[in-house]
Amino acid sequence: MWTAAHAKRLVYLVHRWTGVGGCILMLLWVLSGMVMLYVGYPRLLPEERLQKLPPLDQPGCCVPVEVAVARSRAPSEVQQIKLTSVANQPRYLVKEANGDYLAVDAVTGRLVPPVDGEAALTSARTFLRGVHADGEGPIDDDRWTHSGALDAHRPLFKVQMRDADATLLYVSSTTGEVVMDAPFAQQNWNYVGAWLHWLYMFREGSRDPVWSWLVIVLSTVCTVSALTGALAGLWRWRFSGHYKSGSKTPYRAFQMHWHHITGLAFGVVLITWIFSGLMSMNPLGIFDPGDERPNQGAYRQGSPGAVRPTIDTSGALMLLRNANFAASEIEWRVMGGMPYLLARSAAGTTRLVAQDAGGFKVIERWADDQLAAAGARLMKSSLRSAQAVGEYDAYYYQRQATSMYGAAERRLPALRLDFADSGRTSIYLDPYTGDVALSVDRSQRVGRWLFNLLHSWDLPSFLRFATARDVTLVLLSLGSLAIAVTGTVIGYRRLKIFCLQRFRKAAVRAH
Repeated sequence: MWTAAHAKRLVYLVHRWTGVGGCILMLLWVLSGMVMLYVGYPRLLPEERLQKLPPLDQPGCCVPVEVAVARSRAPSEVQQIKLTSVANQPRYLVKEANGDYLAVDAVTGRLVPPVDGEAALTSARTFLRGVHADGEGPIDDDRWTHSGALDAHRPLFKVQMRDADATLLYVSSTTGEVVMDAPFAQQNWNYVGAWLHWLYMFREGSRDPVWSWLVIVLSTVCTVSALTGALAGLWRWRFSGHYKSGSKTPYRAFQMHWHHITGLAFGVVLITWIFSGLMSMNPLGIFDPGDERPNQGAYRQGSPGAVRPTIDTSGALMLLRNANFAASEIEWRVMGGMPYLLARSAAGTTRLVAQDAGGFKVIERWADDQLAAAGARLMKSSLRSAQAVGEYDAYYYQRQATSMYGAAERRLPALRLDFADSGRTSIYLDPYTGDVALSVDRSQRVGRWLFNLLHSWDLPSFLRFATARDVTLVLLSLGSLAIAVTGTVIGYRRLKIFCLQRFRKAAVRAH
């Protein structure tokens, strides 16, 4: 017959052996998490990329955008058109319907030859001027390039720069752009940071279900270990009275004594971090959006391959110069069936070139009513409300550069659209670009609380006091580290005793 004593015994056994198996892993997760507060996984942030681009004011720039679009296999289905600079040369980058890129010389209108090692070296030397570069050949994937955002650029050319930071650059084989940088110090810190934290030594490519399930299973085991440890710790603590030793804990050995005490003091924090790490993997897709999802095609009502402003590229650049805006990049966009140009400067500021009654004009942002009219088409369900957002909230907020969300553009003010669908979807629109900056429904909101909040403490009110937040997280991490270190010592000794017992039994049977 199953009794409470049997249940307690099971809890102790589960904690003991899952702890033996997971204590080192939890120790490494806590250590690497502390590193990740200050050093992020290598990536090229949007502002870093833009800072390297010259203004689009070279003589002869540019042939009409229609020349570049005509190079596509299906011009009317082109998804994206961007005028930028590659190795300081103006280029149209055309993204076709299948996701492939075409690079077109914006001065001659000719297709740019396929990127080779020499072209990659030239691009890298332009990105970091005056620095010697050594090509290391093309790769499909390595420890720093698992991001799915790089899939369209593979294979990637690795170029080792001889600058003071010993920066490793990755150059796209499709466009010739530098798409990622990884300074040597950042690489080294990542070995004990994000690369270790996410167990990337077991990951192959940007999509690896085996790696995903490995992390899910290990996180689940460690969560169970921490939960059963908390139960065992509460059961063994004398809340009233003392043990014969005079202590509240029955354990006298140093590591057991402090494992018990630190477990009671910091166990809840460790449980939430391990559990939220599990939630970050979105196991079984539990945080996937519902059946009705935002329809970008309905929002745009046209692709830049089919609908473009009648103003030519040279005319748009002149308008921007007259507005004292030095454009380093221009993208052709469509919103609500209305074509426009989005221009970005090297400083990351934006301007829009939109049609006016008498032609075209440069504006800073879309009006809220224009955004709301186009945004209402994002969902089949009716629009409940449209509200200007002047400060960050629990879902729409900006993270620091080291965060995994550091590259996300979250400007203020924004426009929040609330819909009447079953998931109560809220969509945030960026009036400075016309982009859908964020979309969250009911399941995604749950994921935000169970992963982001519990793992990163990233409410805007916390992020405003960055130093206090960091100090708190470091102190709590040290407490969690104490649990893991003492658990590792206990696990080692328990495993040693277990193995010795097995060896002795085997020796007796042999004789």
